Amino acid sequence: MLTKMHFARALACSVSLMAFTAGTAQADEAAPAPAPTTAPATTGLNDIIVTAERREVSLQDAPLSVSAISAEDLKAANITDITGLNGSVPGLVVARSGGGERIISIRGIGSETPENTNTQPGVSYHIDGVYIFNSIAASAAFIDVAQVEVLRGPQGTLFGQGSTGGTINVVSVDPTMDAVTGYANGGFGNYAYKEASAALNVPLTDTLAVRGAFQMTKHDGYAKATKVPGTDSYDLDDQDEYGWRLGAKWAPTANFSITLNAINFHSDTNGPAQKNILDPEDDPRILTQDYPGRSLVETELYTGTIRYEAPFATFKSITGYQKLHSIQAWDADGLDAATFSAITYNPDSGTYSNYDHVPLWQSDTESWSQEFNITSNGSGPLSWVAGGVYLHSDNEQYINEYRAADDNIIQPALPLTTPWDDPLAGNLAYAELSSIERDLWAVYAQATYDLTDKLALTAGVRYNHDKAQGMSDSVSGGSASQSSGAYLQPAYTGSRKTKAWTGKVALDYQITPENMVYASWTRGFKPGGINSAASAGSSGLALGLMDSVQPTYTKETVDSFEIGTKNRFANDTLQLNASGFLYLYKDMQFLEEDPVLYGEGISNAPKARVYGIELEAQWAPTEHFRVDASGSWLEGEFTEDYYALDPAAAAAAQNAAGYGDWLFWNNYYDASVVRDGARANINGNRIPKLPRWQGTLAATYTNKVGPGNLTARAQAIYRGKYQYRVFNDASTDLASSYTQVNTMVKYEPEDTNFSMMFRVINLFDTNGVNSRFSDPYGSAQVMETYIPPRQFILSFGYTF
Repeated sequence: MLTKMHFARALACSVSLMAFTAGTAQADEAAPAPAPTTAPATTGLNDIIVTAERREVSLQDAPLSVSAISAEDLKAANITDITGLNGSVPGLVVARSGGGERIISIRGIGSETPENTNTQPGVSYHIDGVYIFNSIAASAAFIDVAQVEVLRGPQGTLFGQGSTGGTINVVSVDPTMDAVTGYANGGFGNYAYKEASAALNVPLTDTLAVRGAFQMTKHDGYAKATKVPGTDSYDLDDQDEYGWRLGAKWAPTANFSITLNAINFHSDTNGPAQKNILDPEDDPRILTQDYPGRSLVETELYTGTIRYEAPFATFKSITGYQKLHSIQAWDADGLDAATFSAITYNPDSGTYSNYDHVPLWQSDTESWSQEFNITSNGSGPLSWVAGGVYLHSDNEQYINEYRAADDNIIQPALPLTTPWDDPLAGNLAYAELSSIERDLWAVYAQATYDLTDKLALTAGVRYNHDKAQGMSDSVSGGSASQSSGAYLQPAYTGSRKTKAWTGKVALDYQITPENMVYASWTRGFKPGGINSAASAGSSGLALGLMDSVQPTYTKETVDSFEIGTKNRFANDTLQLNASGFLYLYKDMQFLEEDPVLYGEGISNAPKARVYGIELEAQWAPTEHFRVDASGSWLEGEFTEDYYALDPAAAAAAQNAAGYGDWLFWNNYYDASVVRDGARANINGNRIPKLPRWQGTLAATYTNKVGPGNLTARAQAIYRGKYQYRVFNDASTDLASSYTQVNTMVKYEPEDTNFSMMFRVINLFDTNGVNSRFSDPYGSAQVMETYIPPRQFILSFGYTF
């Protein structure tokens, strides 16, 4: 088991190695490149510095599709975590799934396997360059952030596995030796909204500085569950979270530095409002549910970055240690007992269910990572970067789900030592206990050579190696055969290895110093893995049924072809970037049902194609006025026959044949054949999480008004409709479009450090559907989650 001691030892080794090298350097060598920030331009628009390709470069000079959202823009739109980015970047969709998960997709490529926490997402998520393993951890708040960078498209060379769709990197504010600086903010609003944040940067010496930050957000629920026993209404979509960050930077010479960071986050709420589309209540914020949900998320992240700049190259070591503890509970049927029993009643078999609840879905992840890279210095025609990375994670998961026709509405989660003949286990619909270990390592290199003073060639390659193994057991109420002993008895799942070569080739041509075009080919991949439920022996393969969920699933790959252009016009007052792309996708991983009940798992769709156009623009005609705009048009479909089994279709066929609930196990073979017959060909179906149209438009005005400076901003976000799953079921999978308008006014009195800000988020109180998803387990119900309602927030700040 990994401990913080592993992190300390790894970091100590890195410090010793790099400090020895630094000892030979002269103090007057070039200083390291600054942390990503916004550098003032001489005219209208600023140059944004990003770490797009493991080095600090201007966004306009990076020959790839990348967006950067500043801390100021995050604040103006009240974006406190990754979900708030939904719709604000071309092609980016952040959708909620069951419990506390966030499904991040870029250009339709993300994760179609949210319920398996052992899989890697298609969009890799990083904090200060450290890969975050578990998608639930992505719900953590942004704490003391400088900017958020979104790289669109597969990152097959420098980021490797888990980056078939793209990469998001959250960049924290670095400690600095320049001066004592900091800020303090506080605010309040409707729904008993309260926010507080503060940061303090203190130079201890000329070579050592520390920075601490704290953040807290609380508000009442935006939605209510009306049938929870013992309450008049039960808050959902509430928020009660806090987090802190502590960092230190030591730079004994101009070319050597060590930066350490610790980030902790805690959230304990009643969970998201997941409204059943069959709910008899029309108000989307009122839910006819009878089970008290809960969402607890605790994360820890410890990072250490060592940087040494020699005359010919910069050496960097990035060490990370992270932990996640998550407890999720929710009303899986999304209704009260009377309503759910009415819709599940089967007159042929006489069976029905009063409830389907998940009292426990616990996830624990402990991970360690180490990366070394070396980046060339100098101004010659050749620039390059090379490195290696190792990642290890232990992923544990424990699930209980109850479904029955009795009146025991609120069932407790079972202790792991519970014998199967215990009365508490009588209504257990599904349970899983799994522990999966992953080891990943990769080596990579990428170089750019200036063929002429305007034309440059970039080529890169990466070798990826991934291994997964562990123990797992899953049981259901009708399939378990134990009569004594613990009801879950994990067995070795076997191991699965994935090896893959990925890479990139690109050409960029600098037409003028302000205008560039580029073309690229990139291959990305996501490793295969283990289906913990199927590994327990419930797969329909044993019955000779077609394409059943298998104990393991294969890697997925994507070949991306992209052309783009980046431009500045009109004396740097107009910026226009555009890109067009084509993806050829192979073996997309998605969550599929098995003919045998409770045999859900991950399968691979053979082929798919995605293509589209993206635009980003900034216009600053005067020093007082700026317009920001972005938009995307995206198309995509599956292009090869594959007969997939939708959980809802399988359940409907099973019930129609009279094999509902426990009757399945009395008619095991016939019922499985019936379920297998519900397969449908997904060839021609639209790729999930792929809005055809999406965009944002914002206007900002700044000027002196009275004894101070006024900033006013208005933003409109449009997110088009999209299919949530590969099945494209017209009645269940279509998430509708919405338009959201945000406004902000900020006033800063002259010759003071104070500011006042008034924000209205979702000005027209739009009930926008963030996501629509189907429960893949017992209930097969379809739920919708909504964006926050209209929020009025008044905040005050002090900066020094």
